[in-house]
Amino acid sequence: MSELSAVYLPEPTAGRLLGSWQPDVPALLLVAVLGGLYGWGVVRVRRRGASWPPARLAAFVLLGLGTIVMATMSGLAVYDHELFWPAAVQNVALDLLAPLGLALGDPLRLAVEALPEGGAGRVRRVLTGRLVRVLTFPLVSTVLLLATELAVYFTPYFATALRVGWLHELMYLHLLAAGCLFVLPVLTREQALPAWCTHPVRAALVFLDGIVDALPGLVVMTHGTLIAGAWYLHHAPPWSPDVHHDQQVGGGAMLGISELVALPFLLVVLAQWVRAERAQTAVLDRRLDGELAPAAAVQGPAELVRPWWETEEGEVAERVRRQGRGD
Repeated sequence: MSELSAVYLPEPTAGRLLGSWQPDVPALLLVAVLGGLYGWGVVRVRRRGASWPPARLAAFVLLGLGTIVMATMSGLAVYDHELFWPAAVQNVALDLLAPLGLALGDPLRLAVEALPEGGAGRVRRVLTGRLVRVLTFPLVSTVLLLATELAVYFTPYFATALRVGWLHELMYLHLLAAGCLFVLPVLTREQALPAWCTHPVRAALVFLDGIVDALPGLVVMTHGTLIAGAWYLHHAPPWSPDVHHDQQVGGGAMLGISELVALPFLLVVLAQWVRAERAQTAVLDRRLDGELAPAAAVQGPAELVRPWWETEEGEVAERVRRQGRGD
């Protein structure tokens, strides 16, 4: 038992998962760089007398950067080489949940507002460049995200990453980048998508993406062959469940998290749609008011409309007129 305890981690409990942490230097550097740049942008915007919504700052830091920290340094990272399901939760958090948090912070608009005019112009030119347009084209980015998830689990990519540290870190970055390619252009207030991607189209794309994102979890959960089976069979601790069951739990977690992320993603797009419609209606109202005011001034006061019995001829109208004079 002493020999086993020296080799294997203790059985994970809720307390151990919450209390077990390990540093990940590349992830820390990424979080520090992203957080530093975002904070610098917020300070620049506020120094210019403008404001930046605290909700966007909170979403970027807590949901975006916080998810990266949780996925790469929490108990999930501690146990991802012992069990499959923590690794599955890590991966789906990096390619779905963290990009959603980063996108809700709208770093693209922040960069445009914080940088000088020349820098903002360069950012917009990059967003409208051919390479970025191709990579962020809705159907292309959806296929890239699905291909990334399938490549991780159904090629030697994941099994090799468990053995090679630098490839494991690269896999983290790959998953995060693939998710951001789809989510950031959809939620940003910058024009990063083709003109035909109106809010109704974006809502339809998000709904389709929610279905597509559920496929890897469903396939992993029902797949008969073990994913990175040689690694997990060799490193399975005595307290671990059956490796097949572990994979089913991981696939179920992927499926559940993907569906949970899809709902708020869709709600955010619908909320943007409502705000855009209200803004467009307000602009049209102001335009109509501006066009009608000069016309009303030229026409002068409106004439009172006389009752029908005073303007029409006929026996009935004459009777009404006589009755009115009699009264």
